[in-house]
Amino acid sequence: MRSTVRRKPDILIRRSPPRFSVTPEDIIYVNLGDAIILNCQAEGTPTPEILWYKDANPVEPSATIGIFNDGTELRISNIRHEDIGDYTCIARNGEGQISHTARVIIAGGAVIMVPPTNQTKLEGEKVQFSCEAKALPGNVTVKWYREGVYVKEVAALETRVTIRRDGSLIVNPVSADDSGQYMCEVTNGIGDPQSASAFLNVEYPAKVTFTPTVQYLPFRLAGVVQCYIKANPPLQYVTWTKDKRLLEPYQTKDIVIMNNGSLLFTRVNQNHQGRYTCTPYNAQGTQGSSGPMEVLVNQNHQGRYTCTPYNAQGTQGSSGPMEVLVRKPPVFTVEPDSLYQRKVGETVEMHCDAQEAEGTQKPNIQWQRRDGSPLQRNRVRANGGNITIEGLRRTDFGFYQCVASNEVATIVTATQLVVEGTQPHAPYNVTANATEFAVTLSWLPGYSGGPDYKQEYTIWYREAGVSEWSTIPVTPSGSTQVTINRLSPATTYEFQVVGKNALGDGMLSKVITVRTLDVGITRTLTLPSPVSEKDFPRSPEDGPKPGIPRNLTVTEIPNGFLLTWQSPLERSHLIQYYTIKYRTDGPWKTLNKGQIRPEDTSYLVKNLVGGRTYYFRVLANSVRSYESSEEIKYSVPARVKHKAITAGVVGGILFFIVAIILSVCAVKICNKRKRRKQEKGNDPRNLLIT
Repeated sequence: MRSTVRRKPDILIRRSPPRFSVTPEDIIYVNLGDAIILNCQAEGTPTPEILWYKDANPVEPSATIGIFNDGTELRISNIRHEDIGDYTCIARNGEGQISHTARVIIAGGAVIMVPPTNQTKLEGEKVQFSCEAKALPGNVTVKWYREGVYVKEVAALETRVTIRRDGSLIVNPVSADDSGQYMCEVTNGIGDPQSASAFLNVEYPAKVTFTPTVQYLPFRLAGVVQCYIKANPPLQYVTWTKDKRLLEPYQTKDIVIMNNGSLLFTRVNQNHQGRYTCTPYNAQGTQGSSGPMEVLVNQNHQGRYTCTPYNAQGTQGSSGPMEVLVRKPPVFTVEPDSLYQRKVGETVEMHCDAQEAEGTQKPNIQWQRRDGSPLQRNRVRANGGNITIEGLRRTDFGFYQCVASNEVATIVTATQLVVEGTQPHAPYNVTANATEFAVTLSWLPGYSGGPDYKQEYTIWYREAGVSEWSTIPVTPSGSTQVTINRLSPATTYEFQVVGKNALGDGMLSKVITVRTLDVGITRTLTLPSPVSEKDFPRSPEDGPKPGIPRNLTVTEIPNGFLLTWQSPLERSHLIQYYTIKYRTDGPWKTLNKGQIRPEDTSYLVKNLVGGRTYYFRVLANSVRSYESSEEIKYSVPARVKHKAITAGVVGGILFFIVAIILSVCAVKICNKRKRRKQEKGNDPRNLLIT
């Protein structure tokens, strides 16, 4: 009997293609030297096999690259340039295969593609500065600063400033005080932030900023009636009225309109009193006249004056009358120290006080920065004439002025605040010499952050129009000159210099643009090009230069000719002394015998020849350099020559009279001696007996 064997039914296994359960991100940003893990896991039946490829080639394990956990993890321990690329994991089984690619990219800091450019606007218009940047990753943050202060913290801009999503800055409307440097700073959290700057120049019609109701003039001395003016473009001229009638100073003896618009009375007399107004003009016109100023003169020299300014567009009218009186100016009783040194984050207190002269009001005391930048009111407290600055920052470094003013005059005393323990300030006076294949840069160092900090420099450069900046460290450390080689000929490059100390990188210098020479052309290009005159030779290592002396004028006074000028608006603290140069038809010569002190801004000349034309310049000299004022021309009136001739004739006559007297005396003496000799010869005692 056959036995029957019952077979077990086959187990049905359901097969499925691979599907990913874990994959790496599509884009992975890394820095060189980083370590990363790419995790790629898949499910399926049968269990999928994981394979790794880089740029379509199988991944080869090495000392820094390994595949772990059944192929699901690709680990790179020390990323190099050759490790950058596309990594693809493939999951496959008998039912199919799938893949996923992850791109490994070196992360890049934010780069400014469209920097801001200098702009000039009329007051009341809208200005927009661009600052377009790119980065990997692209989460770019853009911040804007005005003169080193975040624009959102500048109270005067708070309601008029907008930062758009594309990074651009809008100020609408612009005001006269908005002129200055604006800097955008971009970052995506990788590397150091990059910045670019531009200047805003706001133009407006000339305007009178302050009108003292009473001004004083000294009797029989030189005196000035001030017209306080603000203008951009610069002032062209000012018209004045006295007692509501147009004043013609060029036809009036002893009155001169100075370059700054003020009235100079070379010798005050009774006729100068009255009610004055002034009206300033520039290329944009005028915003109107000053209020009335009553001019009072001691012993009846007081009066009322007006001024009327004009420019190419005409005038908007004259000032009101100004009463002018004769009084003494205020006097400082407490002056600040010449130098205050503090560290970042500390507090500084600077003291100043002044008292009034008899018969005048108590002076108003204010503090201001010499460079014109605003004080940070949230950190600055004023108590009488004292000022306290808390939480010092690098931007607080600079010169400060205590200004005491009353109805008579304004007096100023200055001090310097040095903030130690900061990153270096921006290098300045960056110049460049170009050849076909190289550019040599030189610069002057900004403040290093204090005596305990040494700074070294890095050069940022790029081909103009190309977005990526390259950097070169300057060697030896601390050197202020470097040559960048391997450049392309006939190509325009942009350069910046940045200092660094132990606390970090400082501010970048201004960008200068240099074009390398064409092949075969040998010449030197220097930016910016200094003014060169054979009569004013400069040292090749000039050092910091002072600003330009302003408003040089020549005025005839009873005892000669008075040269007056104004100190520079910038870097006047560098001035060691002034020198006056003059010429007629020949080379320049030095007028003053000794050095003129920096606090003196006038010089009396007595020996100019009538009928001749002179040219003058004032040189502001620092330790190793100088800056020259504009040249002015002055023709000496012919009557000065006549005076000299008259004096010569009188002197000749006097000499002739003296000569006659001496001759008569000599004859008398000789005759007297002759008579004595004859009398001696007739004396009997002198006869010889033979």
